[in-house]
Order: sequence, then C-alpha cells, then structure tokens
Amino acid sequence: MGEHDVSTSQNEDQKRAFMKALLEDVQALERLIDADRIESGIRRIGAEQEMFLVDETMQPSGVALDVLKDLNSPDFTTELGRFNLEANLHPAELAGACLSEMEAELDQRLSEARASAAKFGARVALVGILPTLTKDHLTLDWMTPNARYLELNRTMSELRGGVFKTLIKGLDELQVEHDNVMLEACNTSFQVHFQVGASEFAQLYNLAQAVTAPVLAAAVNSPMLLSHRLWHETRVALFQQSLDARSKAHQARGSRQRVNFGEHWLKEGVLEIFREDIARFRVLIAGDRDEPPIELLGRGEVPKLSALCLHNGTVYRWNRPCYGVKDGVAHLRIENRVLPAGPTVVDEVANAAFFFGLMTALGETHGDVSRVMDFDDAKENFMAASRYGLKARFQWLHGRSFSADELILDRLIPAAREGLTGRGVDSADVDRYLGVLEERVRRGRTGSQWALDSMASMGRRGTRHSRDRSLVRGMVENQETGEPIAHWPLAGLAEQSDWLESYRTVGQVMQTDLFTVHPEDLIDLAASLMDWEHIRHVPVEDHEGRLIGVVSHRRVLRMVGRGLRRDEALPISVREIMKPDPVSVTPDTSTLEAIETMRRHQVSCLPVVAEGNQLVGIVTEHDFITVAAHLLEEKLREA
Repeated sequence: MGEHDVSTSQNEDQKRAFMKALLEDVQALERLIDADRIESGIRRIGAEQEMFLVDETMQPSGVALDVLKDLNSPDFTTELGRFNLEANLHPAELAGACLSEMEAELDQRLSEARASAAKFGARVALVGILPTLTKDHLTLDWMTPNARYLELNRTMSELRGGVFKTLIKGLDELQVEHDNVMLEACNTSFQVHFQVGASEFAQLYNLAQAVTAPVLAAAVNSPMLLSHRLWHETRVALFQQSLDARSKAHQARGSRQRVNFGEHWLKEGVLEIFREDIARFRVLIAGDRDEPPIELLGRGEVPKLSALCLHNGTVYRWNRPCYGVKDGVAHLRIENRVLPAGPTVVDEVANAAFFFGLMTALGETHGDVSRVMDFDDAKENFMAASRYGLKARFQWLHGRSFSADELILDRLIPAAREGLTGRGVDSADVDRYLGVLEERVRRGRTGSQWALDSMASMGRRGTRHSRDRSLVRGMVENQETGEPIAHWPLAGLAEQSDWLESYRTVGQVMQTDLFTVHPEDLIDLAASLMDWEHIRHVPVEDHEGRLIGVVSHRRVLRMVGRGLRRDEALPISVREIMKPDPVSVTPDTSTLEAIETMRRHQVSCLPVVAEGNQLVGIVTEHDFITVAAHLLEEKLREA
C-alpha cells in the first residue's frame, strides 16, 4: 500500500528538505543494519491484489471510490485509475497452511469487493491489462483524485515536456502519444512479498532476479492493450514506457529508466540499491518529514523511514527492496512486482508458491547465483518471458539452454516442491498449487494464450469492440467459477442483450486500416487504390497525418467524363480534385449523430479525426448499413 501523504505545489526548498530527510533515513538504516536490528531468522510472505472494476458491458467502471466507501475497510485502498482497486493481505510465516490461507484470504477479499461493486452495477476482473480499455478511459477525469497521483502526474509531465510516447511491437504494433501518466493505470498485478534478513539480502535478491523469468513465463496474463495483440506480458513494456521520466537528453545518454530490471548483480546488500536509486533518480514527490530517525534510534525506538519509503515507491524495480516496521521491529522484504493479476485466485497462489519455493530451494542448493549465471542472461530471460511466455527460450545456470516449459517442468517445479516442503509447508497444499501450475504449463494454457486463442476463434465476426467485450465477459465468468485457467473453455462472441453497446460510437464502427494519399500524389494513384481495394473514398492527409481532404469515386468519374485535361502531358494532382476541409467526426461521436451528420451534409463518408485533426479512421454509409443489418439480425435472434 503506497504512501499517500505528499506535499502538493512543491517548491525546490521543500524538495531539498525532503532530500535531507531521505539521506538521514539512509544513514539510520545503515545503523540499524550495523546494530543487527533488522529482523532475521524468520521467513514471512505477503501479497497485494490489484483488480479492475467493469460495468455490465465489460467496460471500465469508475466507481472505485464508491466501492471503497462502501467497503470501509483498511484492507482496501485506491489505485491510479477510478476503475482500479487494491486489496492487501496480512503477512504470514512461510510454513504449514500458509498457501491455502493465502487463497482463503484472497477469496474473502474478492468476495467483499464483488459484493460492494455489485451495489454500483460493477463486477471485478482479474487481468494484467483490461482488453476493453480505450484512450477515452485514460484522461485525467478517470484518475483517482489523490494528492500523490496528481503530483506524480504533474512532475512527470513537466519532465517529459507534456508528451508520453509509447511504442510496443508484438503481433500487432501500437504507437500512442499521450499527455498524462494514466497509461500506467492499464496495469494491475499480484505483487508478492518475501521477507529476508539483512545479511542474506544480496544473495536472495540476486536469486529473485534469476527466477523471475521462468516464474513470469508460466504466469503471463496481459497480451492485449487498446485492442492490439502485443507481448504475452505487455505490462512489462507498458509500465516501463508509461513512467519513463527521462528528458530527451537523458534518453540520449542512455540514463536508466525508473521502471527497470537492473544492470548488474547485487554485491553488498540493500543499501546498495537505495543509494544507487537516490543517486540516479531525482525526487518526484516530497512528503512531510518524520521526527529525525537518528534521534529515535538514540531512544531505542525504530524509525519508519518514511522519506526513504516514499522515494522508493517512485522507483519501480521489478524486484523492489522494501523496508517496514511491524510491532516495533524493522524488517526487509523483496517485493516481486512482475506477476499479473489473475486469471484466478488459485492460479495466483500457484504462481506465488512457485516463486516462494524457488527462492527457498535454489538459495540452499546454488548459494550465490551470480557465480553460476551471467546477469545479462537473467535480464535477457526476463525480456524473453515477457514477450513470448512459455514459448521463450532461456539461458539458465552454467550457461545451459532450455525452452521455458522444459525448464519449468523438468527442473524448477521439482525444486520448488523441495523448497516448500523443506520449510514445512503442508504437503497437500504443495501438491495442489504446484499441480495447478504444472497442468497449466503442460497444456500451454497461460492467461495470455487463452486470450489470444479466444480472439483467434472469434475471427472477424462482430466488431473489434464486441470481440474485446466478449473476451472480458468470458474471463469474468470463468473467474467467478474458481476453476484454474487450464480448464477454461475459450471465450466466444457474446450474443447477449448488450449487443447495442458494440455500435454506440463511431470509434466502434470506423475502419482504421486506411488507404490514404497525399495532396501532391497523382490522381491516378487514388483511382488505382479505389479499383484495387474496392473502396469509394480515399482520405487525403499531410505528412504529419492531419486530414486535409477526401477524394471520392464520383469526383474521379467526373474527371474521367470531362476527359481529364486537354493537355494530357501535364499530370493531375490529388489536390486539384479532392474536396478540401471535409466534414468529419471524432471517435466518441455517437453513431446516431454521425448518421444525422451524413444526412444533413449529404455525404456518404465521414473521416474520423482525433485531437489536432489527426486522421484515425473513416466511416461510410456502407458501414452503417452493415451495422443496421447486424442489429436487425440480433433483434430477430432475441425475439
């Protein structure tokens, strides 16, 4: 749960004061470690569950604050978007029935969230990235009105010059320019915590870095963003880019991003990370100062180190060190931030069990992993798992190469089993959760693969938005059964009463795979495009993608009828024949309004533009006839 008490409208004096407090916190932590006052000899685990709220049409529902008020529980808190919630679990010792107790607590939290959400017409969805998110949901109107989030957005926007650029290449290619940090709200995760002692921190942190790739490969659940099929765990690419606060100069120098895997093995301990992050990353937000920590230490008390924790919360290592105080005792944790939310609670606990088991077993059998594995291999494995899931290939210990499924099934699941049983975890729980993971890997049925296979099975039936909503509906309904992902049937195209929602706006109907021309192109090119692609309208755009005109087949035919030009030696440009400044609409224009606009202006197509007159699509009378036919078919089916 993040620290939300921050100073707003901060000036440089406040930030300097915060930096002083930050440096004092580092000094205090060093003294705690030197005095052996960090808890050791016990292994505790914990987790944070992030989730989406969706309405009955499976689109994001911005009722999080209402749900939180209704829940009235300290176990729930806000996230960046009004359509997100976070639930926090209580820490438990890694022993006995800890895993089944984690599942039971997660089920309880989700049951509470679902009951409260239902009061506001919403349901809970567990997925790394919600497929029905659109750019309309990523404005500041959808941001939770929280001081920390608003200050983070203000500061990062200043650093980035007000423009956040995202480019992700997968099965499709997504390129987006945005003006705020809300793309980060597309991500939800299941973050797990693993408590470690100060003296063993470096060795276990390095091990966490090494095992992250195979754990993630089996857990991927984020294959789609803004209706584009990208990486098997697109969260990794999106999170890294959406919170990139580097200026152009820093990017040119290759400065490290705030969201990062790291660049080398840890050598000394947790202070090495905190010092490096303070040195590399400027203060983004400043909080109120605590009582000087050195004075608290002098009285035998344990400081909260709030400045250090706040700054640490703005540096997003995939394995992040955490300092905390419980019952007056200081402790350290490794927070694994890689695992996505979902697909089900039992799948999430299986992922956690795999991570905890590997952290226990491999630390005992291999000792310092940095001696048997190159860091670059660990990092490359992480990126391969993010892109390809179980289809990845890894360079493992001692330079041996394995496919992801081979490594997990033949070597790592047996190791995790040994690690968990060695810690005294109930054997029935070990069999249950590692069995869920093993079946998922054997079938190749991760959450991402299920989603991609479901979309492929729908083909091109319905609209893009109806397919996205059908996918989320199938996901939510399967989640509510509690069956693990390996047993889910593929999602089919919904034929329910919400079909009208698929055609509500122009953005849901428009064509986006456009053939366009430039004003200085030959009219022959426009005519050829119409002939080859069987289209009747060709938008004209400038080199920046701005709409400046439309060429219709009627205008081309008129030119042909007039014999084009008497002097046929001179070529005719598109500019001479196009209709300049055509009537246009935006993606959020209602379909009814668009039809009325066509009728009023007596046009048979409408270019669709976004901010700055950027061409993003086109909608024609043929598109609306197709929609009308489909709606009639659906009505007859319902009757």
